[in-house]
Amino acid sequence: MDINTLRSVVTVVSLVVFVGIVVWTWSPRRNPADFDKAANLPFEQD
Repeated sequence: MDINTLRSVVTVVSLVVFVGIVVWTWSPRRNPADFDKAANLPFEQD
């Protein structure tokens, strides 16, 4: 396998993963309260 082919494959896979994360994040099934809860995690006391 040529190094340029490997670079192309890694680039395409990275793009697909990025698009997948964006679609998952902006999906209507995601509850905004989940994001609020996750955003406040560092401020919670033990």
